[in-house]
Amino acid sequence: MQLPTLGDLHHATEVVRAVMPPTPQYSWPLLNQRVGTEVWVKHENHSPVGAFKLRGAAVYMDWLKRSGPSVKGVVAATRGNHGQGVALAAARIGLKSTIVVPHGNSREKNRAMQALGAELIEHGDDFQAALEHATALAETNGLDMIPSFHPLLVHGTGTYALEMFNTMPELDAIYVPIGLGSSICGVVSVRNALGLKTKVIGVVAAESPSYAISFREGKPVSHAALARLADGLACRVPVAEALEIILANVDHIVEATEQETAAAMSAYYEDTHNIAEGAASAALAGLLKERETLHGKRIGIVLTGGNIDRELFLGALQIA
Repeated sequence: MQLPTLGDLHHATEVVRAVMPPTPQYSWPLLNQRVGTEVWVKHENHSPVGAFKLRGAAVYMDWLKRSGPSVKGVVAATRGNHGQGVALAAARIGLKSTIVVPHGNSREKNRAMQALGAELIEHGDDFQAALEHATALAETNGLDMIPSFHPLLVHGTGTYALEMFNTMPELDAIYVPIGLGSSICGVVSVRNALGLKTKVIGVVAAESPSYAISFREGKPVSHAALARLADGLACRVPVAEALEIILANVDHIVEATEQETAAAMSAYYEDTHNIAEGAASAALAGLLKERETLHGKRIGIVLTGGNIDRELFLGALQIA
């Protein structure tokens, strides 16, 4: 896959601005004290759907509207944030959206997708099963499948990295969660396009380590996806296109356990009073795991979303 150019990213930014303003990035004093160095947080939890996924969905839907006037409707598989982005972006252009989630998915994310006008279908025990069912629905019902990884989604997610890198001093490193890979691919796109030396470091859930194993092996390796707290990182089958970009551009990948992720969620709440979902806390969990090696560095972390069920969040605070 070819990474987006600066021109692509500026065009994507124009599309994204129609649905949301830039999100803030802050350096929080208490968080800096905890880590022991200067840390900048990109707050994608402040988007209209509480997560970064709206950016990619808006760019993809804009392309779909311009290239496919006969579109009947769209379908997508998700653990929640991608589905919210698709539902909102589809509703804005008058399209019906069908969203497939695995059984046991976040109750509050499900309600949010339905509130945005999506028809919600539960199928399978994990994301991969939901994805396969969504693909079958698209073929059977003549709907356009909105993938969870696609070059246009990378164009969209790259817009948050462009905001971040353009409005603050150069970072020594940035920690980014890896679900299927659109977020970290967007970050490396901007880093490369701007010619920066910032190291990009990925973070996965230790309980869903497919990308970490694939990174070590240099090829896609599937693995059971058992992450519960960081459900947005529960990927069983890596995307080959994303892995190719990660192998060529990412410095290394950190595996964060549920305990470490819960501790990061607690740290976010105590130090910034922001609620971070499990997947969004992974970047901070990875940073905290490596903080002894980062003194004197300027570090970025991406808080990718804040959508988490109340009971799960309270339980995570108790674990921490």
